[in-house]
Amino acid sequence: MHIIKTKESKIFIGNDVLDEVKKTLEKYKGYQKILIVDENSFNYCATDFLIQTELANDVEIIELDSGEENKTLEICQYIWQTFVELKVDRDALVINLGGGVICDLGGFVASVYKRGINFINVPTTLLAQIDASVGGKVGVDLNNLKNIIGVFNEAEAVFIYPNFLRTLNKREMLAGYSEAFKHALIADIDYWKKLKTNLLSNDSLWEQLILRSVEIKNDIVKRDLKESGERKKLNFGHTIGHALESYSLSNEELPLLHGEAVAVGLVCEAYISHKVNGLNHKELKDIVSCVTNFFSYYDLKEDSFQLLIGLMKNDKKNKNRAINFTLLKTIGEATVNHKIGEDLILEALNYYCSLKKID
Repeated sequence: MHIIKTKESKIFIGNDVLDEVKKTLEKYKGYQKILIVDENSFNYCATDFLIQTELANDVEIIELDSGEENKTLEICQYIWQTFVELKVDRDALVINLGGGVICDLGGFVASVYKRGINFINVPTTLLAQIDASVGGKVGVDLNNLKNIIGVFNEAEAVFIYPNFLRTLNKREMLAGYSEAFKHALIADIDYWKKLKTNLLSNDSLWEQLILRSVEIKNDIVKRDLKESGERKKLNFGHTIGHALESYSLSNEELPLLHGEAVAVGLVCEAYISHKVNGLNHKELKDIVSCVTNFFSYYDLKEDSFQLLIGLMKNDKKNKNRAINFTLLKTIGEATVNHKIGEDLILEALNYYCSLKKID
C-alpha cells in the first residue's frame, strides 16, 4: 500500500486499502456514520466495502441518482434535511463512496453542515481516484455552471481501492484517463510517454497510473491549496472543457462525461498554447494525435460557439471579466493566468472542428 501525505491528511492507495479504512473507522467509534452513494456505487461497490470494513450494522445510507445533473443545491438540501431527520450532529462522519459527483457533493455537504463535520472519500471511478477526490475542492453546480458554489476543505483521508475500477465500463475508464493526460502535460513528460502506450489496457499498471497522477496533483496542491497561483496549472483543458460540459448538460440527451469534455479542452487549449505560449508544432501534433487516438471525435457545432464563449465568461477562474487560461509552454511545463480573447478561442474551436475533416 502507498501512503501519500497531503497538506492536512493522507491518501492511501492499494488493493489492501479497505483494511486501512477499517482502522480509521475505529478512531470514530461512537460517531454517527453516513454513507453517501449513487445507484452505481451502491450496486457495484457498497457490499464489498461494507463487508470488508465491518460497517454494515453501523451506518446510515443515503443513495442519490448518478450524474452531473444531480450535483445541485437542491440535492444538497435533500441531504441536509435527511441529516436533520437523522439527528446528525458534529460528532458524525460522512463517507463518500462514489465517483467525482459523490466526492464533490458529499464533501461540500459535510463541509457546511453545522459549519463542518468530518468526511472521508472512497472514490470508485478512475476520474475520482486520480483527481476529484484529491485536493480539497468540494462544491456543486448552479444553472449548469460547473462548481460555481464550493469551498476548499480536505477530506480527513482518501482511500483509493484500484479493484473498484473493475466495475467500470470502457467509457468511464477513458473519462478518467483524460485527467491523467492533463497531469502529465503540465508536469511530467516521461509520464506522458507512458500514458501514450495505454496504461488502461493492463490492470497490473492501474496502481502505477493512479499513484503518479495523485503524486503530481498532491505536490502542486500542497504548495497552493487555495489556488492563488501554481494550482491553477491543474485547470489546463478545463476552461473550454467546463464550458463544453455545461453546454452538453443543457442541450444534449446523452451529455458528455467530464473527462470527455476535458479531452476536447486539452486539444483546443494545446492549440492556443501553440499560438501564444511557445508550444511547438510537433508537440501540438503529438497531443492531438494521442487524445484523438483514445477519444472519439465530438461533433462540435459552430452554432454553439457563442454559447460556449458565454459560459466561459462565467467561469470561476476568470479575473477582471477576462477569460483566464492555463497554457502549455512545452509538454511537462505549464504557465498560468493567460487572458485570451474571443477571436483566438473561436479559432481553437474551429481547429478542433477541422480535425474531423482531416480524419
